[in-house]
Amino acid sequence: MKQFKRTIVIGASSGIGRALAEQLLAGGASVALVGRNREAMDQVRAKASLGAAHVYQHDVMHYSEVPALFQQIAHDLGGLDLIIYNSGVMPTVDEHEYSFEKDREMIEINVLGAIAWLDEAAKRFEQTKSGTIVGISSIAGDRGRRGNPAYGTSKAALTTFLEAFRNRLSQFGVKVVTIKPGFIDTEMVRGKPGLFWLISPERAASIILQAAHRGKSTVYVPGRWRFVSLILRCIPSFIFRHLPV
Repeated sequence: MKQFKRTIVIGASSGIGRALAEQLLAGGASVALVGRNREAMDQVRAKASLGAAHVYQHDVMHYSEVPALFQQIAHDLGGLDLIIYNSGVMPTVDEHEYSFEKDREMIEINVLGAIAWLDEAAKRFEQTKSGTIVGISSIAGDRGRRGNPAYGTSKAALTTFLEAFRNRLSQFGVKVVTIKPGFIDTEMVRGKPGLFWLISPERAASIILQAAHRGKSTVYVPGRWRFVSLILRCIPSFIFRHLPV
């Protein structure tokens, strides 16, 4: 199995991102932890016993910072094998709420932040003719769900963007992996109704890294969500609109 020695995890201060960084470090990788909560990332660095942790405080909505920061990180790591974009937000949206402020935040963090970072990675990987890009999308982007329209839209956009990158970069030997989690036990979903098949961030991170090592195109986390998605996509819209999803 291919080993990633120089990696970037964006959104590394909590949840899946933190678990990913910890597991990569446990495998001996040099990991750049990128996120807003420096204290949380410093805790990960302090616990690292094998790999080398590098901490970079950054808000993914500060797009103009990305090119220079990406180059600095690649220099500090001595190269780059893997980048994972995990940053994402899903604020609670009431059934009758239409908040442009919340919707814009989801688009800016879940989509535009990903594009800003992954554009830089793609340029580098195309030149080096190697590398793996992983984007954390969601099963929520597979249909237009009534509960949080902008969140589903942001994940559908990210999924399409990653597919386009896969089609563009495959000729250069670059792997692009789309991850579609179901319910993961993180602050994003904690306390929300209707949760089932809930798994830990650590379990999710393990599945994601296995998918990255294998260079798989699209992976549902856990895998049973693939069958749920297949069923949901087959439901006619006039029925789907009445489902509590």
